[in-house]
Order: sequence, then structure tokens, then C-alpha cells
Amino acid sequence: MAESAVSLVVDKLLPLLTQEVKLLKGVHDELVGVKDELEVIRAFLKDADSKAEKEGIGEGVKVLVNQIREEAHHIEDVIDDYMLHVARHPDHRHGLLRRIASLTKTFSSRHEIASEIKDIKSSLLDIKNRSQTFHFISSTEGASSSSSNAGRGLMHHPRLSSLFCEEAELVGIESRRDELISYLVSGVSQRKVIAVVGMGGVGKTTLARKVYDNHRVIEHFRYHAWITVSQSYDQTELLRSMLKGFYKAKNEPFPDKIVKMEKDEELIEEIREKLRQERYFVVFDDVWEIGFWGNMELALLDHDNGSRILATTRNEAAARFCRGSSSVHVHRIDPLPRKEEWELFCKKAFRFQSQGQCPKDLEELSHDIVRRCGGLPLAIVAVSGLLATKEKSVQEWKKVLGGLGCSAMTSDPYIDNVTSILSLSYGDLPYHLKSCFLYFGMFPEDFSIKRRRIIQLWVADGFVQEKPDMTPEEVGEEYFIELIRRSLVQVDELSLKGVPKTCRVHDMVREVILSKSEELSLCHVSSSCSTFEGIARHLSISNRGSNPPKRSTRSQTRSIMVFDKEMLQKTIVPVIFAKFKLLTALDFEDCPVDHLPKELGNLLHLRYLNLRNTDVKELPKSIGKLHNLESLDLRFSLVEELPVEISDFPKLKHLLAHGGYATGLKIKGSFKHLEFLQTLFTIKVDDDVSLLNDGLQVLTKTRKFGICNLKREQGRYLCTVLEKMTHLQSLLVYSVNHQVEILDLESEFSPPIQLQSLWLGGQLDRLPNWISKLHNLSKLILSYTNLMEDSVEVLQALPNLKSLVLFWAYNGERMHFEGGGFQKLKYLYLAGLDYLNEMSIDEGALPLLERLEIGPCPMLEEVPSGLQNLKCLEVLSLAWMTNEFNQRWSQQESKISRHVRIHGSDGTYDPDDKASIRAWVDRKFGASKKHRFG
Repeated sequence: MAESAVSLVVDKLLPLLTQEVKLLKGVHDELVGVKDELEVIRAFLKDADSKAEKEGIGEGVKVLVNQIREEAHHIEDVIDDYMLHVARHPDHRHGLLRRIASLTKTFSSRHEIASEIKDIKSSLLDIKNRSQTFHFISSTEGASSSSSNAGRGLMHHPRLSSLFCEEAELVGIESRRDELISYLVSGVSQRKVIAVVGMGGVGKTTLARKVYDNHRVIEHFRYHAWITVSQSYDQTELLRSMLKGFYKAKNEPFPDKIVKMEKDEELIEEIREKLRQERYFVVFDDVWEIGFWGNMELALLDHDNGSRILATTRNEAAARFCRGSSSVHVHRIDPLPRKEEWELFCKKAFRFQSQGQCPKDLEELSHDIVRRCGGLPLAIVAVSGLLATKEKSVQEWKKVLGGLGCSAMTSDPYIDNVTSILSLSYGDLPYHLKSCFLYFGMFPEDFSIKRRRIIQLWVADGFVQEKPDMTPEEVGEEYFIELIRRSLVQVDELSLKGVPKTCRVHDMVREVILSKSEELSLCHVSSSCSTFEGIARHLSISNRGSNPPKRSTRSQTRSIMVFDKEMLQKTIVPVIFAKFKLLTALDFEDCPVDHLPKELGNLLHLRYLNLRNTDVKELPKSIGKLHNLESLDLRFSLVEELPVEISDFPKLKHLLAHGGYATGLKIKGSFKHLEFLQTLFTIKVDDDVSLLNDGLQVLTKTRKFGICNLKREQGRYLCTVLEKMTHLQSLLVYSVNHQVEILDLESEFSPPIQLQSLWLGGQLDRLPNWISKLHNLSKLILSYTNLMEDSVEVLQALPNLKSLVLFWAYNGERMHFEGGGFQKLKYLYLAGLDYLNEMSIDEGALPLLERLEIGPCPMLEEVPSGLQNLKCLEVLSLAWMTNEFNQRWSQQESKISRHVRIHGSDGTYDPDDKASIRAWVDRKFGASKKHRFG
């Protein structure tokens, strides 16, 4: 990690020194000296970083490494502060490089710069001399190089999906799952509480989630909700989360009035009204003490109808939180028995070698390693994930075993073992992954973290190294997958392509992260905004935060994330813009901030600004000063138009701005300086064709593009633009009035061959011919396109299509899925097929389909024939179907496999009840603020 900090500084120094810059007399020479000393020190740092993480190495090594890191951060701050003053005091008579020299000569405190740099150089010389006493090895390979095996193609590795399976499932979680399900769906009618009790890392949450997601449980209870409690919780938010779960269970929109409720009494009344006499199932995950049950008990009444509550906890006393009002069954999860822990270890450590079997020469060492894990799945998964990256040799196995230590004499050997193993896994990380891993501590406990969000934060903060022919984001993808491969990060949600969309870190992993971060003054989660200075390089503000850390740092804070929704507006925002001039990343996602001051323009080093789902309506014109900005996220904010100043962002790569399926952002000015844009999603065009004819022609590097408000005559200009986007992977096109306006995309052009996701909204005369050439297309959404039966023949031949949505897009009377068609389709959604009266599925069609959603289809009265041919079907959802259809369905439902989870109708179709159908459409397709594409 210190090596990463040093590399970042050297990279900043090089352009300053290699160009002809007449700096203050002596400053240039001093900076050359600093660069030389840093490069010498960098050669030893990888070995020093490695030694600093190993047990038994003296504190001297750690102190030395921390000092190097501090000095590296200090010189980076000096350089950036210097450039900040240059930008604020321009000399318009000269170019930029001469401006720097001119400013330096006239600076009232110009000698302070030279003095600071001289002091830094002296400190580095002292550090270098002391480092020689530790006999560090000059290295160019790093503490570990296993991540280099990740390779650019890792995201599409044929065995990638197997990396993300639940490890606990590999050793037979079924029996415990089925036992708990029987307690839930059978037995007494009085409300019952099942408490799953066990130590941290034993698999309580994994088991509870398997129970919660089981189709028998979902069908048995009308309402269900999953609530994460954790050590620090808010009673009001627990009640609100419960209501969100109940609404989600019925696919109902969450009312704004509940979002705004602040009194527990109001929320309790809403829950009572919602449940009435209905059977419910609520999971309270990670309960630490009994206090949380107070208001929950008032809300969750016992209706004597078989309602159930399940809680996971480490504390058996907390498990009996409601003994006075309900019967409690305690289900204890003990550490895995020897056979199962060995099976889990082998399947993880030798997944891709030796057919999952341990080689004979490693058996004895492997058994010793497994014994140190104490039967805890989290520990076994962590250490076997580490070993999976190692050479399968006795020498490597001995190194790992030696690093585990022995905790037999500690007060809590199980927890100590887990901590020891996780710390060992952290220490084994390549130097470039350590900062990335610790950055997960910026997010609150049990937070679902979007992959793209954290990767862009890594890039903004300089954690991602450059690689030839790869974007920083692609390198960040490799880092992300490597952390998953090492079992330090858990996949939360997968895309249809098998790529992680969101992830989490286990609470025990997070504790290790926070401990390491405090030790390094890298990241800190704070609950206060009054004592920001000297806290950490990266700061997270949350009402679950802690007081200032024991350690402090001289370096300035470079990134801030805010998760505190209550104190934000009045106190935090002014402090941030007043105190932190060297920020590179600022993240307000999901916060109620509604205004950004003009001082935003003072953050000249800002590379990442996230205003997603905020109430900001307008960006200050001073944003035009942010020439280093690379990522601007305005999705689901209230910003409708960008100031003309934003067109002069030479480094901007990601501009995201949309609030639903057909909304976009007006952009004034030229695109000529935005040629590095990789993401432009979504913009709104007007009558001026110059935007399409000239403005967008420079976007040759764009990978994700969205455009709406398109008129028919503008279609051919758009095709010309798209033809130049040779790297395009995701495309959205919506016409100006998509229910009337023709979307003219018939132009004969060569579509981007890498296109994977396509969304078209508007009237089509026919399906464009070029769609049949999209052999890499995996996701297709068509809205209001008036397609006929022949279009299905084209679509079912697309070789890699995995998701298909037809939303008021098909006017045919018959839909026939032929044998051999849609060979890879997993998700099919058919809504608003107004003329459809017959649907048939041949044997061999849709062989991999997992989820099928149908409705409304007002003319479809017969149940689709051939449903029984869908062998992989897991979920069948029917919404707003006719009375005739529902009657026939009730007669044939038993023919569908028992393993298919069937969601009943949201309602019966009534042509006169357009308001209800419109509300359903808005909920499903993006009128709500939370809808996301891609």
C-alpha cells in the first residue's frame, strides 16, 4: 500500500519535471531529488509491505512503512496544492507552463514550497538509510502476483459462474434448510419465533436466506420481509424497512407518505393496517440485543393464523427476545463436523485442479490448516480461497500454515482464528489490491455495494494501475473479481451474464477492514462533521460512524462519501466545500441534498461526483472549472439540463443522467472536447440536427449510449453516429412520442459488433435488419414497436440472447416458440400484447428459461400450450390476465412442476380500469425514481 502511494506521487512528478517548467530557483532540483529518492525506496517497498503484514515482524517495519506512506501523501498534497494555486491565479499572457513559473515568482509564500519539499527530501533520505537495517529485497514483482493470472477475459471466463455459488451449499445445507422450513409452514397457529443461533462466521445468514427465498415459504405467507438489524440500528428505519418488504412482496409501489413518516406510531399503524389478519413471515438478521423488539412487538400482532418470525443472532439471550409473547424455538448452528469442513475446503481450494480432491502430498498440511479453522465456514472459505491462488506445493502450504499462528490460549479461539485467517488473506493480497479491499470499509455495515460504483471510486482515488489496451474500469473489473475469487468479498446479486452487479462484505471481514484502515489512517467512518481534519485519507460520514480514530494523519482527505440522511443538509455540505480543497471523489448518492454551492468549482482535483437519487435540481456554473472531472452521475436526480460549461470537460469519461425508461438530459454546447466519453446515458435531443450531424460524431470511444426524444427524420443521422461507436456495448433509443412516432432505424449500416444490451422504444415499420447481426446481444427490450409474428423468428435465432422484454411491442395474434429457438434465453417478459390470443411452446424451445412473466394480455384466454416443456423454469408470474384465462389457469396449474414458484395475478384485467394498469406500468418500467437500466 505504501508502494502504491509512492507510485502515485512519482507519476505526478514526472510530467512536472520532464516538461520545460521554470520553477522557483531550487524547487526543480529538489523535486528531482525527491523523485530519485522515492524511486529507490519504491524498489524496496513491496518487500517491506509484505514483511509489515507478517506475524512476528517488529513494530519498526510497520512504523517505517507508515512513515513512507505519510511522506508520499504529503508530497502529493504539496504538488496538488501548488497546482491548485496555479489554477486560481492564471497569467493570461502565457501558456500554462509559463503561468506556473510566473505564479511561483510572484507568490507571497513561494519559498514555503521549496522549504516543504526540502524537508520532505530530508525525511526520505533518513527513511532510506533506516530501511537498510531491515535488509529489504529490491523487488519488481510485489508481495503476491497471483492476481496477474486474472487476465483481461476473466469476466467472461467459462467457469466464472462457479466462483459465485454459495460455498455452504457445496457441503449440504439442504437438511438444515428443510428442517427450518417445516417449523415455518407447519405446527401451531399461534405466532412462533425461530431463532438461529451461532457464532460469527458459522453460516447463520446464509441458512436464513436460503429459507427466506424458498418457494414453499414464499407461497405459504402472504407477506414477508427481510430486515438487517446489526449492532447499531434505528427503530424507525426497522419499521420502515419492514413495510418496504411487505409492499415488495406484493409488487406494490411504496407510498411516498410512508417515506416521509417520522413517528414510530404512524409506521406501526401502517404495518397493522397492512397485515390485518394476513399471515406474515419476517426475518430479523443479525440481532445483538433484545431492545429492538419493543416497537416490533407492537407492530407484529399475533393473529393466530400461523405467522412466523425468524431471527439470527450470536447471543442466545437475545434469541429469547419475545419469550413473553411467543413460543420460541432455538435452532443452534454448530461448527461444521470434520467431514463437512474437509469437503468444503477441498471443493474451494482445489476447485479447478485435481477434480476437487486434495493431492496426497498436501493432505497432512491441509488437515492441519482445516483444524485451525475451527469448523467455521467463513474461515474455511477464506483460507481455501487464499490457497486456491497458490502453487499446489508443500512449501506454499507450509507458508500459509505458519502464518495462521495458534490461538488455543486466547479467550475466544474461534473468533481469533477467523480474524487471524482474514488478516492472513489481507496480508497475502498484491499491493495494488490492498487499498481497494480496505475501501469497502467506507460503506455501512450490511450495505449492498454496486460493482460499478466502487470501481469508479477506485479509479478516481488512483488505486487502479494502467494496463496496455485496457481502460481503468476494465482493470478495476479484474481487481473486483480477484477479491471475490479470494473469498474476501461476497456476491450479492448476479446479472444474467453471470457478472456480479452488487456485493457485500461479511461483518467480521469488515471489522478486519476497519482495524487495518485505522492503523493506516486510510479510511474512517465518522459520525461527526466537527473534527474532520487529520482523520483519514478517505472519509465516510454515517450515523453509524464512530468518534475520531486514535491515529491521525498529516495528509489531506481525498474522498468523502455521505450516508447520513438526517444531518446532511444543514451541517455537512458547507463544511465539505469549505475545508476539503483537494478532494478527488465526492459521493452523495441517496442523500437529500438539494443544492450545491458555487464553491463546487473550487474542487479542481475532483474526478468523481455522484449525485444519484438526490434532490439537486441545478448544477452551479462553476462546475465548468472542474477540468479533471472523469465521472458525473446524475441518475434519478432532478437535474434536467446541463450548463454549457460542462462541454469543456476534456477528461470526462462517464456522464450518467436519466430518471426512467424515456427520460434524458438536455446538453447545451459542443461535444468537441468530450471525445473521451465512454458512457453517455441518456441525452435528450431537440429539433436541431447539428447534435447528431456533427456534435456526437466525436464519440468514437463510447461504450454505453442512450438517447431519447428522437424524431423520425433524425434516425438516419443517429445510424451514422452509431456506426462510428465501434466499442459500443449498451444502447438505448427512444422516439419523441414513442406511442406514435416512428423510430426510423432502417438505415443499412454496420451495427457495433460488441453490442450486448439494446433497448428500443417507438413505432417500428418492421424489425431492423441489422438486429439479426448482433451475435453478442444478451439483453433486448422492445417497447411500442408494433412487431408481428415474423419478428419472433429473427429474435429466436440470436445466439447469445439471455433476456427479452416485449412491452406493448407485439401486435401479432399468435406467438409460436419453435423447437431449437432461444437456446440461451433465461428471462422472458411479455407485457401489453393486446392482440395475442394464442401462445405455444414446442419441445426444445427455450431450454434454459428460468423466469417467465406474462401480462397484461387482454385477448389471451387460453393457457399457453407447452409450458410443461420448460424444464428449467423457476418462476412464473401472471399479471392482469382476463377472468377466462385465470379460470383455465386454476384448472391446469397442477401440471406445472412443483419446483416452479408461481406468482399470482396482480389483478384481473378490466379495460375500463386504465388508472390501475397505468400505475402498474409505471411501477414496472421506470416512472419510479428507483428504476435502473443496465
